[in-house]
Amino acid sequence: MSRSIRACTFLDKGGTGKTTTAAHLGVALAELGNDVLLIDLAGKQGDLVKHFGCWETVERQIESDDDWPNISTVFQDQWDAIAEKLGTAAVEDLILETDEGVDLVPAHPGLDSLDAELGNIDDAHDRYSRLDAFLDEYIEPLGYDAILIDLPGLTNNVSYNGLWAARNVIAPVEMGPFESEQAEALRADLDKIGANFDVNVELAMVLPNKVDTRTTLAEEYLDAFEDAYPEAFAPAYVPVSQDIRNAAEQGRTAFALEEPSTTAERARESFLENADALADRLASGRVAPAGGERA
Repeated sequence: MSRSIRACTFLDKGGTGKTTTAAHLGVALAELGNDVLLIDLAGKQGDLVKHFGCWETVERQIESDDDWPNISTVFQDQWDAIAEKLGTAAVEDLILETDEGVDLVPAHPGLDSLDAELGNIDDAHDRYSRLDAFLDEYIEPLGYDAILIDLPGLTNNVSYNGLWAARNVIAPVEMGPFESEQAEALRADLDKIGANFDVNVELAMVLPNKVDTRTTLAEEYLDAFEDAYPEAFAPAYVPVSQDIRNAAEQGRTAFALEEPSTTAERARESFLENADALADRLASGRVAPAGGERA
């Protein structure tokens, strides 16, 4: 059985567009003919679900206590027993189909306490590999071509699980000095993970996001990021677009807009180009595939 390609959106900073990037790269990969699963670990607010207009469904399930099992459940010691008892329904009930060609595992309020719960596990390998084990045993048999994981905007036990499971990081960055510093810190963190746990977690793509090239400063930062990350730099930047924000508020991505603005159209083209490059990088072994070593 061939493995899916895996990646996660992550930077130890909020507001850089990780969730928007996960949603749009996911749809772009689907537009390119891939079966895609998105997993939201970013928090109970369900921002990734909101991009696909599914939040009301998820919210009703939570309020009616009809939300078990959920994504936080798969990290528990009892998960295997739950899966054995419920059979295929255990995993099927986790996954939502969307109207934009991707499937989605929504976030859940149980994620809020998950960092502390994982912190109580003494064995570091067990603490950080639970999501990886779940994907290997329960998601891979479903035959997805690509799995994208949206992580919290901070380094904790949940994000470490996502990094360990994905092994490949997409870092959306805005054009500014702080984002440059955070991207460099991310590269140092990935090296530290590799040294401490003997796993390769690679920086697969540095993706400039919300770029306004009308400013000289933005152009300078684009050049600086490309110089700093020549192998990981995305082939196309994503322009700033109010249409993307408007689409998210309407429960859809820019790909679902019937009359996109010029900037939204350019953003769609950029995500398609970047998705194609990401799939090529992960499939060709330029970066480490999930669960494997660099080719």
